[in-house]
Amino acid sequence: MSELAVKQVSQGVRSPVGREGVLDVAAKLFREQGYGSVSLRKIAEAAGIKAGSLYYHFGSKDEIVAAVLDVGIQVVHDSMRQAVSALPEGTGAEASLHAAIGAHLRALLDVSDYTSANVRIFGQVPQSVRDANLPTRRAYEAEWDALLSRLQQEGALKSDVDIRHLRLMLIGALNATLDWFDPARGSAEALSRTYADVFLNGILERQDT
Repeated sequence: MSELAVKQVSQGVRSPVGREGVLDVAAKLFREQGYGSVSLRKIAEAAGIKAGSLYYHFGSKDEIVAAVLDVGIQVVHDSMRQAVSALPEGTGAEASLHAAIGAHLRALLDVSDYTSANVRIFGQVPQSVRDANLPTRRAYEAEWDALLSRLQQEGALKSDVDIRHLRLMLIGALNATLDWFDPARGSAEALSRTYADVFLNGILERQDT
């Protein structure tokens, strides 16, 4: 998908039916129904076009899936990067982590079918599709590793904390909110503050000895 299309998704703008419109529909279906239940015919019907018209843009269902996965990562990556870069110069890593967690959760829960679809179906798709998505996924992971490393260098994290393991735990916890988050019972923003506080300050009361 083009950079313009990714920006439109990030901003919640829906493209007319065409390549981007087909991807919009597919992302919504994959988010709601998973990989196996969504066929090319179902995508075409939801997009209001003939099934054969899909082949003008895509050679197969897996080409659509690969594009949805890439955009899903790109949207949340752009959201996180923009949230952190918008902070005033000299902002500490702790505040940056709050911003990054909030951006990830908002993209996941409030903004994009693509991001949510990526989390839901990544483990369901063929290995070849997962392999094709790895460069985009690795770039986002590297962004987190850089942020967590900076937090560690500033003394906000213990020096012996394994950055990779922490990143896996953090992103895994954030992505798992898709299974239980209820917007009627709280906002993604409030949830992000809770997660950041737990990761930075722990859950046990510290007692003087």
